[in-house]
Amino acid sequence: MAKEEISIRQAQQLIDQWIKTTGVRYFSELTNMAILTEEVGEVARLMSRLYGDQSFKKSDKEKELADELADVLWVLMCIANQTGIDLTEALTKNLQKKNIRDGERHRENDKLNK
Repeated sequence: MAKEEISIRQAQQLIDQWIKTTGVRYFSELTNMAILTEEVGEVARLMSRLYGDQSFKKSDKEKELADELADVLWVLMCIANQTGIDLTEALTKNLQKKNIRDGERHRENDKLNK
């Protein structure tokens, strides 16, 4: 069975639909910001155990990086939905900005070319 691909815009719409039906309503923007911070912390903790020097705690052994990253993306999209941001449009503009600003900068960075 092939994996279904969804665009960023579709993901925002799916999350909005889920929140309004299953989730009842959105948490406040400030609550979602706190949840986003917590989820990023979960990613950091797992990364430090998978790729860093920290050992696993019993409670962390069942955690999966993909699931933790999906939690971050979920809450990020909730915040975007609540604040009227189309992440497809925002990411496109952000990439254009980075291309203009950083087009040569990274190629000319001696630290990156060692």
